[in-house]
Amino acid sequence: MRRLLLLLPFALTLWVPLYNLDAPTLWGFPFFYWYLFACLFALPAILWLADRGARR
Repeated sequence: MRRLLLLLPFALTLWVPLYNLDAPTLWGFPFFYWYLFACLFALPAILWLADRGARR
């Protein structure tokens, strides 16, 4: 069941209308860039949770 977590970052980065915005900026970067970086930094935690679930 936790292997379905692996689809989460894949689906969130493929659904472009979700993050194709300029409005909320963070330190001058548009939402588009810092959303993708947030997904990139969340990926190791998601991989760890999926691996931990697969070992059981």
